[in-house]
Amino acid sequence: MQTEFIIVSEYCHKCHIEPSFIELLEEGGLINIHTEGKHHYLLVSELPAIERYSRLYYDLSINMEGIDVIHHLLERIESMQQEINTLRKELLIYRR
Repeated sequence: MQTEFIIVSEYCHKCHIEPSFIELLEEGGLINIHTEGKHHYLLVSELPAIERYSRLYYDLSINMEGIDVIHHLLERIESMQQEINTLRKELLIYRR
């Protein structure tokens, strides 16, 4: 399976966001930037998260600290939902 990348500057130009915003996301540990030579790349698989972060930042004026909190809360919710689904499946086994 091949990993797909997009150049940061091209993505920023296309989506009308500042490259410094991408740097802030990386500094905050929310995304990874891959560097090869003079070019910086984003994983295509991370683009939905970057789009979500940019909407929070630009459209809702949420600062980076707030975005980090939201990110961790969403991860926790997803983890809890998975745990609930697992427990429901186990409960079905015991009900039989």
